[in-house]
Amino acid sequence: MRTVLVTGPGGAGRTTAAAATALAAAREGRRVLLLTADRGPAPEAVLGTALPPPGAGGGALWGPPAEVAPGLRAARIATGEHFQDRARDLQERGASLFDLLGASPLDPEELTELPGAEPLALLTALRAAHAEGEWDLLVADMPPLHATVRLLALPEQLRRYLRRLLPAERQAARALRPMLAQLAGVPMPTQRLYETAERWEAELAAVQDVLEADGTTVRLVAEPGPLAAAELRLARAALALQGCRVDSLVANRLLPGVSGAGVTGDDLTGDDLIGDPWLAGLAAEQLAAHKALHEEFLVDGVTVCELPHLGRGPRGPRDLAELAGRARSTTIGVAAGGGNGSAGGVGVIPGGGLTDELDGWNGTGTAGAADPVVEDRLATDGVLLWRLPLPGADRGDLDLLRRGDELIVGVGPFRRVLALPSALRRCTVSGAGLRDGALCVRFTPDPDLWPTPS
Repeated sequence: MRTVLVTGPGGAGRTTAAAATALAAAREGRRVLLLTADRGPAPEAVLGTALPPPGAGGGALWGPPAEVAPGLRAARIATGEHFQDRARDLQERGASLFDLLGASPLDPEELTELPGAEPLALLTALRAAHAEGEWDLLVADMPPLHATVRLLALPEQLRRYLRRLLPAERQAARALRPMLAQLAGVPMPTQRLYETAERWEAELAAVQDVLEADGTTVRLVAEPGPLAAAELRLARAALALQGCRVDSLVANRLLPGVSGAGVTGDDLTGDDLIGDPWLAGLAAEQLAAHKALHEEFLVDGVTVCELPHLGRGPRGPRDLAELAGRARSTTIGVAAGGGNGSAGGVGVIPGGGLTDELDGWNGTGTAGAADPVVEDRLATDGVLLWRLPLPGADRGDLDLLRRGDELIVGVGPFRRVLALPSALRRCTVSGAGLRDGALCVRFTPDPDLWPTPS
């Protein structure tokens, strides 16, 4: 199943872009499910359809899906209900421990949703939608950009914490616990702890499989401007660090004339586009940012899709259909002669719009090859070179720390712990740098650990 996770800076119109993408795909004959964790009025206003609240006859993970258009269903994720179900389950599984401690269980009415419940509910819903196998396309209206980056890193981080706190080798002693439980007359709390950890590990692994699947991509939405450009660059590098694939950038709410000028690279100003001086200033700022983003993303093989400003906030399927119909996309590819100054070589290729990257996705976007690779340069430079693509990264945002057999890489406020290949574990770090959008770390063999040719 194809999965598109739509995110962007706050206020960029990610709900509108997600809904327009879902509608465009449904109009092409796909069975589409649009999921949103937004409990505000925006999803219903954009879709023009009331979304039944979770718990009103639907499943535990999302409310009853509402039909927005033929082939398109939309639903709210049941964040509160998911939290209550997990809290009740944890309380039941830990009943023996609570009894030993003399604790009183919480009543269902006391299980009020806590901060942080939404990410876990959203990830669980993504896994459940994949398990159903009922849909051709799942479009998720994700939280704002930086929150989404942290959310996508969550399964791997939690699994690492579980392995460190409850290592598998210590679980071998579990065979003795039933005997100890019989002698003590009560279930051993540690047995329940390991059982719960195993269940969490299995669930997190299933979620991580969905996020790392070939058909799962991130779609970035932004209204071009100086602040959005800086935020996108940092987040794009952080997504690459987490191994997330970006299929396209949706430039939203483009003012009249900005779209065509941004694609062709014409040397235009805001006054050329709009006669009003006040609007001309906004258009000029948007044009400059759009050109820069267009060039940055295209060079990394990411499709850029443009949505025009309708002069109003999109409301309902008709406005969404207009947006999808007026959407235009471009990418880099082998161009026929005469197009955009290309004579049959690599050039800018015009596309159809929001659904260009839904068919035949092969993971070739900006983070398509996010796993580090090791280059053997022992013969020429005496080092092994570890390369991690980080498009958009700035040298000042990078942190690097060697910890035993792991390398901790930081991009701004985001971190990832990467296990080193066996060959690099027998080396010392001798230098690092950012070259051509990739973090390059040089490893020199440790004479005490590296095998010496006989």
